[in-house]
Amino acid sequence: MSNSSVTAFSLPALPIDKLYNEFKLAIKHHHLVVESDTGSGKSTRLPLWCAEANDSGKPQRVLVIEPRRVACLALADFVAKQTQLQVGYAIRFDSTVNEQTDIAFVTPGIALRWLSANSEAVDEVGDKAGLACFDTIIIDEFHERRWDTDLLLALLKTAGKHRLVITSATIDGERLASYLTDKNGNKGTRLQAEGRRFHVELRYQSTESHHLPDVRDIDKKVKQAVETLLTQTAGDILVFLPGKKEIQICLQACQGLLATNDGLELLGLHGGIDAKQQQDILSETDHQRVIFATNVAETSLTIPGVTAVIDSGLERRTHQRNGRTVLSLARISKASSEQRLGRAGRVQAGICIRLWGKGAPLEAITPPELQREELVEPMLAAACSGYQLSNLPFVDKLPEKSLTKATEQLLSMAAIDSAGLVTVHGRKLFPLPIDTQFAHLISAMPDDACKGLMVDLAAALTVPGLIYTLPVDEFGLQQLGLWEPFGCDAYFMIKLLRADAPDWLTMSDANQSLLKEARFLASQIRKVLSLPVGKEDDLSHVELRQRWCLAAIEALPALAFIRRDKRQQALGNGYSEVQIARDSRFDLPLDKQVLPIAAVVFDQFALAGRGAKQTLNLATCMAPISIDMLLKAQLGEERLASNKELADDAVLIERVYAGRIINTYRKQVSGEQAIEAIVRSICEGRSFKGLSQKLSKDIAAWNIWLALGNIDDQIADVKPDFDRPLELVSYLYDRLIELGVESFADLELIEAGDLFFEGVPDWQRQEFDQLYPIELVLADLKLSVSYLPKRKLVLLEYLNGQRKLGPKRWELPRWQGWKIQYKKASRVVDIK
Repeated sequence: MSNSSVTAFSLPALPIDKLYNEFKLAIKHHHLVVESDTGSGKSTRLPLWCAEANDSGKPQRVLVIEPRRVACLALADFVAKQTQLQVGYAIRFDSTVNEQTDIAFVTPGIALRWLSANSEAVDEVGDKAGLACFDTIIIDEFHERRWDTDLLLALLKTAGKHRLVITSATIDGERLASYLTDKNGNKGTRLQAEGRRFHVELRYQSTESHHLPDVRDIDKKVKQAVETLLTQTAGDILVFLPGKKEIQICLQACQGLLATNDGLELLGLHGGIDAKQQQDILSETDHQRVIFATNVAETSLTIPGVTAVIDSGLERRTHQRNGRTVLSLARISKASSEQRLGRAGRVQAGICIRLWGKGAPLEAITPPELQREELVEPMLAAACSGYQLSNLPFVDKLPEKSLTKATEQLLSMAAIDSAGLVTVHGRKLFPLPIDTQFAHLISAMPDDACKGLMVDLAAALTVPGLIYTLPVDEFGLQQLGLWEPFGCDAYFMIKLLRADAPDWLTMSDANQSLLKEARFLASQIRKVLSLPVGKEDDLSHVELRQRWCLAAIEALPALAFIRRDKRQQALGNGYSEVQIARDSRFDLPLDKQVLPIAAVVFDQFALAGRGAKQTLNLATCMAPISIDMLLKAQLGEERLASNKELADDAVLIERVYAGRIINTYRKQVSGEQAIEAIVRSICEGRSFKGLSQKLSKDIAAWNIWLALGNIDDQIADVKPDFDRPLELVSYLYDRLIELGVESFADLELIEAGDLFFEGVPDWQRQEFDQLYPIELVLADLKLSVSYLPKRKLVLLEYLNGQRKLGPKRWELPRWQGWKIQYKKASRVVDIK
C-alpha cells in the first residue's frame, strides 16, 4: 500500500494491498463490492483507505458495520493501533464514537438506530446527526445475509447519500454489483483479491462418503479429532460447533486430554462470554489451545496461532415454518465450510477435519434471513426510517406471506398506521434494545411498578440463554415454592434479577454470566425510561401481579393461553398451540395443589416438529392466571348454549375461549341474537317438532334439482350456485326475518306451515325423489347419496348395516349416464 497520512507507521503487507490503486480510482464514482478470501486484510485495510482525504483534501469519515459485537470491539482496537486517526466503536449500551471519530465500527442495530434518528433525536450513543456525518459506509461480511445488514443496504441504496462498500469472502459479486447501480446509472464495481492462505490438508472423518453432518455423538467425534490433531500440530485447534450447549458438552468430553498434554488449554468462544475472555482468546499465547467456537469465529475475527480446524458442519439457524420463525439445528452451506477451512491456513500450512462424509450434499450458500424469519423487526425499522418495507429494493424479493403477517402484528400493536407509516408509539418501541413485542408490553403498562416488572422480564428473556436451572430434587423444589409462591416462571426470573440467588439454587458460571448481563440490560432500559430500581418487596403483592398480568393480556390478547380439554400438556389461544416446556414451573405439583388452567405465555421456543410442516411451540416462560382474569380481559366469544331457552326471551349464553367454555350465563336477547336462538331451537326440535327434518329433506332435494338444471319458468331468474347450495340455517334465518319474527313471543303468532320450503314442484316431487333419493335403505345396508352433476358422479356413503359387501348395481335407481362410486371409511370403489 502507498504511504498515507492515515497510518502512524509502515504497515506490513497484506494480500488486499494489491487492490489499493484500483480501489481508490473506482470509489470516486461507484459503489464497490470487494471479494477476497479470509485473511486478506479487507476488514482492517479498507476502512483506512476510505478514511484518506479526497481530491479536495477533505478527510473522509467512515462507518464500518460489523455483524457481531465481538468483531466491533476487536477490529476497532486493532485498527486504532495502525493509524493516527480517531477510531471508535458503538455497540449496545457502549460507545466511544463522538464528533471527532474518523472511523467507527458499529453493529447493524446501532446503524439502524442512527439511520432512523432525526435532528431532535439525541441518545447515549451520539446519533443526533443520523448517518449524515459519514461519507463512506462499509458493510462487512455481507455474505452472512442477516436481516439487519440486508435492510441497511436497501435503505442506504434508496437514500443515495453515501458511498457504499460491500465486502465478503464468499458472495455472488456480479449480481450484487448490478444491484448497487446508483441513481445516475453507474453500476457497482466488483473487485477481487486473493487471500493469504497456506495449503490446508482436508480430511473427512466419516468413513461413509454420503454421511451428512450429524449432532449425535458429537462429543465423541470431536474428542477423536482433537486427539488426532494434538499429535500432528503444535498450533491452536479451532473447533466449529452449532451452539453453547455443544460447546459445553465437547469441553467436558475433552477435559481428560489436559492430563496428557502439558500446557494445553480448553476455551469456549461465543457471543455470551465477557470482553476479557474474548481478548484472551484473540491474543497470542506461548501454549497450545483448543478453542470451541460458534459461527462467531467463522468471519471477521482472527484467532492467532490456529493451524487446525475441526468442523462439525452444523449451525443453529432460523427459518419459517407455518408462519413462525423456528430455530433449529441445520447443516452449513458449502460456502460456510470453505470459510471455516480457511481459518486453518492463516499463519502456516494447516489441517482441516470435517466430521461428515466427502460426498455429503450441502447447499451452495446460506439463504438470507429475510427469507427465513418473521419481518416484524425489519418492518418497524424501515418504517422508522421513513420507508415501507414492501417498497424497498432488496437483493432478493421478500415473501408476501411474511410481509402480510408482520403488517398485521404491527397494526395490532399500533406501531404503524394503515398506510404503513410509523406511529408515535412505534417510534417509542424501536430504540429499545429488546424485541418489539416486549417494547410494546412495557409501553402498555399502566404504572411504573408494572413497567418495572416488564423491563426486568424483558431483560431476562433477551439475553441468549436461561438465567437459571430449575432444581431437580424435592427439597430444592419445595424451597423454590416457598421463595416464589406464585408458581410463576416470569416472577421467578424477575426475583432473580432483583435479589441474590438463594443457596439452594444451583447457579453455574453460565447462569451467573447471563444473570449479570440481564441485570445490566434492565438497568440501562430503566435509565432510558427514567424508571426507579425495582424492589424485591413489590413481588409479594398479589394485587400488583394480577394488575400486571391483566395489562399484558389487554395489550396483547394472543399471550393468553388455556389448557385443552383432553390434552392437558397443551394450551391454545384460538390461533396457535403451545406445549409446556420442561424448564417451566407451570405443571410442578410441589408448587401448588391444583394445577392452573390458564397462563400468560411471555416466551415461546419454536422447534421443527415431525414431518415437513409441523411446528412444536414450547412455552418456556408462563405466568399462571385464573379464568376470572380471562373474563376481565373480555377474551372469548359468545355463543348460544344448547340448553333449553329460558322464559321471557332469555337464553343461556356460553363464553368460549380457544375452544373451551369459560363462562355460562343467562342473557336477554333480541334482534339477531333472538333470531339465532329461534333458528337453533327449530333445528334442535324444541320448536315446531319435526319441522327441521322436513325442511332438511326439501332443501336437499331442491339443491339436487337446481344442480341438474331443472329450473322452470317461474324461477327462471334464480341462478343456482353449485359450490354453495342452500342451507337449512340460512333459509330459516331469512324466512323468519321476512315474517317479521323478532322474539320468541312472535313465534307464537306463526305456524309451522309458514316456514315450509317451496322447492321442487309438488306434482314432480314423488317421481324426483324416486329418481334422485338422498338416502337409500337396502337389505342390511343404509346409504347416504350425494350428487356431483359437474362430474356426472353419484357418491354412495355407508351409514350403517351388517352387510360386508357394497351395493349391487341392480339394487340402485337407474341413474343412466352417471358414474357410481361406493365409499366406506377411506375406501372408494366403482359400482358397475
